[in-house]
Amino acid sequence: MSTAAVQVRDLAKFYGDAAVFRNVSLEVAAGEFVAIVGESGVGKSTLLNCLAGLDHWDQGSVAVEGADLGTMDDDRRALLRREKIGFVFQAFHVLPHLDVAQNVGLPLLLLGRPDAARVREMLQAVGLEDLGLRLPQQLSGGQLQRVAIARALVHAPRLLLADEPTGNLDPGTAARVMDVLIGQARRHGAALVLVTHSEAAAARADRVLHLRGDGIA
Repeated sequence: MSTAAVQVRDLAKFYGDAAVFRNVSLEVAAGEFVAIVGESGVGKSTLLNCLAGLDHWDQGSVAVEGADLGTMDDDRRALLRREKIGFVFQAFHVLPHLDVAQNVGLPLLLLGRPDAARVREMLQAVGLEDLGLRLPQQLSGGQLQRVAIARALVHAPRLLLADEPTGNLDPGTAARVMDVLIGQARRHGAALVLVTHSEAAAARADRVLHLRGDGIA
């Protein structure tokens, strides 16, 4: 069994006869921060979705902490995501009818272990301890992204995936969001895989990988 948080071997994804990418292999260790960069349309977000088991691939394998996602049915993949993976989306994906604390606590609720103290801890960690009762529409973009980061980390995932998490933010807010994202991933020992167009965000990674249609390096 691999000790890597995530291990990808010879991954390929096609739309019809056209390859989105192929020959993609990578490993990310627990606690490591890897940024994935590449031209628009090369499949960076699709690759991230494959790592989470949200998208199907056509060749190769993806394993999270040694568990092969390709051998799992949809229910087992969903359970693995709930237990081991946190996902931060560019578009936040917070639920408008839930307040901030409820949004952050949702992963714990889905796992059947609600924990108000843990939610308060995460809100404090991202600087939103006084905003737990606010609705998402009452927050700024930077605050919403911090809600998304707290939600992605509240269940202490082993793998944290972030898709352009600063893409909608001004440079100052983006830097603060990256501080929170990296700081919390380090604190929890989570592997962090970040897809980004931001040179500033990529420069903070332990490794930067360039995704192309014919592989990653």
